Amino acid sequence: MVPLSFPTSFEFCGEEWLLTEGRALYWPRERTLLVADLHLEKGSFYARHGQPIPPYDSRETLERVALAIRETGARRVITLGDNFHDSDGSTRLEDHAAGMLDALTRAVDWVWITGNHDPEMEARLGGMLAEELEIGGMVLRHQARQGETRPELSGHYHPRLQVKVRDRMIRRACAVVSANEDVGGRPSGRMILPAFGAYTGGMDAADPAILAALQPANRIDAVVPAAGKLARFPLWKAA
Repeated sequence: MVPLSFPTSFEFCGEEWLLTEGRALYWPRERTLLVADLHLEKGSFYARHGQPIPPYDSRETLERVALAIRETGARRVITLGDNFHDSDGSTRLEDHAAGMLDALTRAVDWVWITGNHDPEMEARLGGMLAEELEIGGMVLRHQARQGETRPELSGHYHPRLQVKVRDRMIRRACAVVSANEDVGGRPSGRMILPAFGAYTGGMDAADPAILAALQPANRIDAVVPAAGKLARFPLWKAA
């Protein structure tokens, strides 16, 4: 599979966007940073169920959010669901991670969009809670809604590109972007963000579930940041 282009930023639905190598999406016009599937406290969740793993995933994830804010100059952060690995996750934050999260939600405008892992997330963490939002004509929700024709940003699927290079299989977290035309004939599309959390796995970007979730579409591509550039790989195209 050969990448089609290598822009440093890209256009989506008539807007400029930047996909950072840290798996965050920045919207310059809105000065907004978007991150999906933080899955905070996944380590402590597994420890409760007899699978002890290092309990510092929340620290690492929040440090990466802070870095993305500094790199982009974002004034607002919007998460796209599955913020905690479970609805009780916020009660297990150790003091250091809780302090980091408190500092972040005070430093910028912060909006939590809830997901299937944390539908009953508490509002006591700072910021605002929402099931979904619409900003500047862009719908923001946790899971892509099949049949949606409006511009949309979502998470949920943890897309990961799998490509073979010199007899080696390389797997990289990626965004999956569809292109379409809405009823008025204007360019439109939808995007599934990569999972941001430290302990998040991934689903093949070309998995039928992902391709189906982004229908209707004219084409669907994987977008991967690497070394300050952006590579675009075709996944599906209408006949």
